Amino acid sequence: MDAVSIETEEENEIVFNLVKKERLPYIWTSGRLCNFKGCEDREDLRPLEVLGWFWSASGVKVSPTNKKPEGWENQPWSQTGHFKRPQPDNAEFEINETTEACLAVLNNVYKDGIAWHDIGCYHTKAVLCEDNDQLLKYIAATNRGIIL
Repeated sequence: MDAVSIETEEENEIVFNLVKKERLPYIWTSGRLCNFKGCEDREDLRPLEVLGWFWSASGVKVSPTNKKPEGWENQPWSQTGHFKRPQPDNAEFEINETTEACLAVLNNVYKDGIAWHDIGCYHTKAVLCEDNDQLLKYIAATNRGIIL
């Protein structure tokens, strides 16, 4: 199990519908900003707030944040936040110098419906999980005879 990666609009709809149905205020995903050692010299991640997001569970890059993902009808990133700016906006850095390096799905927290937001990774939130093929293969390879 790993935190959910939202790589398609269909997966996004599933997650948004679950958040709505369960009346969850917010959830963590596996979305992560590549702001750690090894990322600083990568030109393909510049500008970081636009091109530096990826799904840590799958390693797949998140589409550029300044436009809707190719083939999607809607932009999943919120158009507002704490400072009324489109997401991701790294607002907490201006408040307490904490980088907003994790991706959460928020449920109308900023009167914006259900949408993606960059958030400081220290917050306590529910985590939506999904099976991870890479982890399942590792478990099977290191535990002969296990039934998954």
